[in-house]
Amino acid sequence: MTAHQQVSMDWLTDPTDEGRAPADLRPEVPHPARMYDYYLGGKDNFPADREAAERVMAISPMVRISALANRAFLQRAVRHLAEQGVGQFLDIGTGIPTVGNTHHVAQQVNPQARVAYLDNDPIVLVHSRALLASASKGTATVVQADLRDPAAILADPHVRGVLDLGQPVALLLFAVLHFIDESDDPYGLVKQLVDALPSGSYLALSHGTGDFVTAEDATKGPAVYRSATAQLTMRTREQVLRFFEGMELAEPGLVTAPLWRPDQPEQPTDATTGIWAAVGRKP
Repeated sequence: MTAHQQVSMDWLTDPTDEGRAPADLRPEVPHPARMYDYYLGGKDNFPADREAAERVMAISPMVRISALANRAFLQRAVRHLAEQGVGQFLDIGTGIPTVGNTHHVAQQVNPQARVAYLDNDPIVLVHSRALLASASKGTATVVQADLRDPAAILADPHVRGVLDLGQPVALLLFAVLHFIDESDDPYGLVKQLVDALPSGSYLALSHGTGDFVTAEDATKGPAVYRSATAQLTMRTREQVLRFFEGMELAEPGLVTAPLWRPDQPEQPTDATTGIWAAVGRKP
């Protein structure tokens, strides 16, 4: 995992440099962002990613369903927050861009909504030009940063150039905290970020869980990720709820992703989809 590093935006906007990419893409090593892209049906992945993803799906066919449910939750949560009047979004662990990113959804409600995208992996930056192409100038930025260094995120000049951290911000942590080990104090990291935001800010997150599979199967998926560039730590509902301590949960509270304000009728698998989701408001 890469320590905080500011990314020059020149190559994101220079048409003569469109093909430029970070040097070490390591296509032979499974990558969680590319595996997630494969789960979603994307094409930004390599054979090693597809092989690892297929191994995970062989263990639990619900993995792809969970990934799709997580993406749909992101879009519903962002739309809800924008409708609540939130105009600033700090999206950490954005992953490889795909249809319906945060700024797409937020700017449908509020064309002036501003988004700072952060990810710690150079892979994501390869695709940043496409991510920003549909954003109005000055309303979105992409920064290479590490969730495990909140102080650097909060002080980053590109983040502060887009977001006014003195006004309410929606902190988005979708499917990223399960890549933070207990040894890195994920609760402390989230608290540091939330504490830096003013009253009226929000935390929206989703998190993988093994609550709906056997104890043996709950260890098999993370085992596949041991050969990837980031490890996977599944957490229980009670553990995920801890991230919202001191916050007011929006209805319906902490539920599986498909059950958070669904657009479609409930399906039989929705209550046991392996990803918890919630939105909380800082009082």
